[in-house]
Amino acid sequence: MEEKIQRTFVRQEAYLKICDWILDGTLVPGAQVRDKELAEQLGVSRTPIREALLRLEDEGLVQTKPNRSTLISPIDFHSAFHLYSIVWTLERLALTQAFGLITHLHIQAMVEANERFLKKIKARDRIAALDADYDFHSIYVRLSENKELEKIISELKQKLKRMFIYYYDKIKDAEISYDEHNQIIKALQKKDLFLALNAVEDNWKNCFSRFKL
Repeated sequence: MEEKIQRTFVRQEAYLKICDWILDGTLVPGAQVRDKELAEQLGVSRTPIREALLRLEDEGLVQTKPNRSTLISPIDFHSAFHLYSIVWTLERLALTQAFGLITHLHIQAMVEANERFLKKIKARDRIAALDADYDFHSIYVRLSENKELEKIISELKQKLKRMFIYYYDKIKDAEISYDEHNQIIKALQKKDLFLALNAVEDNWKNCFSRFKL
């Protein structure tokens, strides 16, 4: 039993470390990665590395070519748009299901998450800004009490994580998201579901449009 827990821990740590390297640019798009070299760097066997790469491939962060070489995936803006559109559609559904359960305390938690988001954006702390943004949206997603919906949204956002990091790093007017979050908050304070749903959708659509493709 103890050995099994240890193996699971190593597998998760290998995944998290490689994922971090991709997100922070240590492993750049198009770079070839080899399980043997990664295993040596992390001081683990090749098995957890291979499992981590399979998981990262499923999340779209790496690609395995027919000759079995593994490359860091480019940022695919076209595919990302389709994922964005699914996320805003599902978040609208989550908010619809959560709407009757949202209290003043939940709205206050959204306000606090949004203030933290702005602070981290200004400090150019990309990961912390992303965490704050997740916290903001997850309040009403969790309140939907729809575990399957929550799971799907979480998986989609994981696939978009590199886009989000790029957004907070490269887009000069990323702080506008703070104002859009406030529009969602104001709509909820007014108990106006229609306005809140449109504000959520606008936030996601505008976020993508700011890439100026």
